[in-house]
Amino acid sequence: MSTVIPSRPQSPAAQSPTAPAPTARPPRLLDWRLRFGLLSLIWGFSFLLIKVGTGAYAPFQVTLGRLLFGTLVLVAAMAVKRERLPRGGRTWAHLTVAAFFLNALPFSLFAFAELTIPSTLAGICNATSPLWGMAFSLVALSEDRPTRVRVAGLGLGFLGVLTVLGAWQGFHGLDARGTALALLASLSYPVGWIYVRRTLAGTTDSHLSMTGAQLLLATAQLALVTPLFTTLPAHFPVLPFLAVAALGALGTGLAMLVQYGLVAEVGPTTAQMVTYFVPVIATVAGVTILGESLHWTTPVGAAIVIAGAALTQVRRKG
Repeated sequence: MSTVIPSRPQSPAAQSPTAPAPTARPPRLLDWRLRFGLLSLIWGFSFLLIKVGTGAYAPFQVTLGRLLFGTLVLVAAMAVKRERLPRGGRTWAHLTVAAFFLNALPFSLFAFAELTIPSTLAGICNATSPLWGMAFSLVALSEDRPTRVRVAGLGLGFLGVLTVLGAWQGFHGLDARGTALALLASLSYPVGWIYVRRTLAGTTDSHLSMTGAQLLLATAQLALVTPLFTTLPAHFPVLPFLAVAALGALGTGLAMLVQYGLVAEVGPTTAQMVTYFVPVIATVAGVTILGESLHWTTPVGAAIVIAGAALTQVRRKG
């Protein structure tokens, strides 16, 4: 469920050759392991919240609400830290594209997908993002060379996808449209990541400023689209509304702040491992709270997908 500007974040001192020597960080209220677990829970429960939200509101409305509440959290954080939005037409133009591929499009696709597929399947489809990312980076990023381990991980991961979908059974009982939308949503993230790495990696603006602007643009995109395809709800059921609010404020806004803190403290490699816990939590939440059915192919296939995704992230030493 990542929505960040993915420019391989570094420590503040590593971003500039003239950066001052690092100073001691103030003590954190929560140990990084607790924040890691919190982030896993937030993103894992996001798929359940989408399912609850789409039970009363149109998918575009769920996405608009999610982006609006998420943007409010980041804008508040920017105000507290007295940070400004980025400047420059070129930066805003690239951020508009990033907002579409990293927020507006995948968030909408997942919302539409969960109209017909369980939240457990949506969460597992989300775990395929590293697989798509590796496949695309081999073509689009000259510095990202394949290794035997990473290629093996790519093949293993897609074998896991076929296991989840029950390919040998002819995809019996599977909603093809909903599953395709969820897989397209997971594919959208690496497209956005690669675009950002090629266009905005050298920016001097902070991650908070860039992501705040990105979410603001994504909110504007959904604000334009939503009235064209939906009508204002006659009623606003409380539980689905709270689910959308939590999805935005926690699953998008707070999650970004927590993730940035983790990247700064333990590095991007450790921080991104949260991705492997998300489908597990999404599955447990969907089964125990929503009562979704669980066939053996789902957990087995999910484990294979996660193992394959982990292998694709192994880097050559030296």
